[in-house]
Amino acid sequence: MKKLDEESIIKIIQGKLGNKKFVSEDVEIFNLGKTKIVSKMDTLVESTDIPPQMKLRNAARKSIVACVSDFAAKGVCPQYGIISINLPNSITRSKIDQISNGFKSACDEYGIKILGGDTNAGKEFVFNVCIFGKSDSIIRRNGSKKGDLVFVTGPFGYTSAGLSILLEKKKIHGKFAKKAIDSVLYPKAKLRFGLKNKKYFSSSMDSSDGLSTTLNELSKQSKTKFIINNIPAKKELEDYANSQKTDLKKLVFHGGEEYDFVFTINPKYRTIILKNAKLLGTEIIEVGYVTNGSGVYIVENDKLVKLKDLGWKHFR
Repeated sequence: MKKLDEESIIKIIQGKLGNKKFVSEDVEIFNLGKTKIVSKMDTLVESTDIPPQMKLRNAARKSIVACVSDFAAKGVCPQYGIISINLPNSITRSKIDQISNGFKSACDEYGIKILGGDTNAGKEFVFNVCIFGKSDSIIRRNGSKKGDLVFVTGPFGYTSAGLSILLEKKKIHGKFAKKAIDSVLYPKAKLRFGLKNKKYFSSSMDSSDGLSTTLNELSKQSKTKFIINNIPAKKELEDYANSQKTDLKKLVFHGGEEYDFVFTINPKYRTIILKNAKLLGTEIIEVGYVTNGSGVYIVENDKLVKLKDLGWKHFR
């Protein structure tokens, strides 16, 4: 029997629920009377999402940041949330304080009010967060057009390196190691940038499942071809990759866990986008352009090399 992957599982469930026309987005949007509600749900599981070195406070905070990052990519302000938590029977008051402080930290940072939720007991920590907001529209994944420019918020690859350092207990120190580890333990959603510039985006998508996944999904939904002529990586990441005999492109494109996003714009908005990024202190990088065709390609030695979707997939 063929092993089911994440996409197959979702399609089966959608079919049973009668939602055969479902189109994947970062968030869901629906009408409640005359109000359009935007929602996002994300689950953080101890065994798959929490490195041993991550404190519960940081894990709880991260579970909310993951949802906020999707709101940032859609240009929507998060307002309310519901949290469901699964806790081991051995839970202590100290750990509950850590978890509560983590939730509060993220809510204070992004202006979210938690309405309530559910508490259950089980073998491991699980944080299930659902965030709500309201908006007349969202920036969808299918809007890129020939001639558009492709941007990302921030350089990529640090979380891949950070996870490797943490999980493999590598004895690497210095500024780069701290920056890489901090990117895993203290992620930040680029909400202010998304909100201020949403009217300029033709398409946008959160990149937490990996840059290769994001680029391919945007290309697929827009029915356009993406040419990547600038790999969004710093020299220090290249030096790390060389020292560890690791493929730089793997770190940058296939790692995931970056709470940044990819967006496309008409070239006429380039100047204002760069200006706004500078004003907000948000680093953005122009990585390529959109043309006719399909798929995502990297320019290497004047040749186009296809970039496969090798980002994070459950059940792979």
